[in-house]
Amino acid sequence: QVPLVESGGGLVQAGGSLRLSCAASGRTFTSYAMGWFRQAPGKEREFVAGISLIGVSTYYADSAKGRFTISRDSAKNMLYLQMNNLKPEDTAVYSCAARKNFLTSMRAHEYDYWGQGTQVTVSS
Repeated sequence: QVPLVESGGGLVQAGGSLRLSCAASGRTFTSYAMGWFRQAPGKEREFVAGISLIGVSTYYADSAKGRFTISRDSAKNMLYLQMNNLKPEDTAVYSCAARKNFLTSMRAHEYDYWGQGTQVTVSS
């Protein structure tokens, strides 16, 4: 298993920034592609960003392109999501997920492990 724990969420004004972190336990972090998803109240969970197993390839939802950056530090078993120019519509619970595959995916059901999530609230 790959227990995942997110941190870094909080309340921020529109236009501000946050960096989310996801700590992965276990020795197999480098065997997993990773992704960030979010779910707002009353909405379905949606893909935000993904990164391949060795971090060479990254993918972003259209809503995240140009504002968010996903990265991973395999030496520290850490995944990050730098979020800039935040908007009220970015308000959601953000979760990291691990997929035992070289490539990431936009489909939530293709991920094997999930964190509990961290709340991000952007005020206008």
